[in-house]
Amino acid sequence: MKLIQRHPQLAAYLVTDEVIDHEHPTVREVAARIGSGSADAYTYAKAAFEYVRDEIPHSTDSGDPRVTWRASDVLARRTGICCAKAHALAALLRAEGIPTAFCYQSLTENGADPAVHGLIALRLPGTGVWARQDPRGNVPPGVDAQFSLGEERLAWPVRAEFSEVDYPVLFDEPHPAVVAALKAAPDRPSLWPIYPTEL
Repeated sequence: MKLIQRHPQLAAYLVTDEVIDHEHPTVREVAARIGSGSADAYTYAKAAFEYVRDEIPHSTDSGDPRVTWRASDVLARRTGICCAKAHALAALLRAEGIPTAFCYQSLTENGADPAVHGLIALRLPGTGVWARQDPRGNVPPGVDAQFSLGEERLAWPVRAEFSEVDYPVLFDEPHPAVVAALKAAPDRPSLWPIYPTEL
């Protein structure tokens, strides 16, 4: 699939805002901890990916009812759904000057209950290419998302037979429909009825 950069300026993929608040002290502290001893951008990016994937449980997997959406809150509370975890990873990467985009899939439970799934794409200095990464977390068993600049190692490939969708657009900011749902939900059970099923 050819990825489409929505904003022509690479600088747009480094911006800090209300959601990707990478100037927040919590984000900076985690970035500094992850980056200690990192020799290069690749090493840092891989460490940041693995931190968010492994150290911040997906709230559905852990049963945590809290809904987070701001990157600093995801890192501080150590919980979030896929899109929230993507926000946290994007903030950690942007904090170190690595352009990061938001990308999405529409996935189903074998054809039922479609929902938007959030990922990120990063563009490491000197590579000239975007590479999608999925920090959702390797639960349930059989999920094996890995950091990769070559062949994608996402949590789930889309399945055409269930009308699942890989959206090719690289957004410079989180999709407003996703953010609106996360902001509006007081808890995770309240989130799913208002959460987008497609973009």
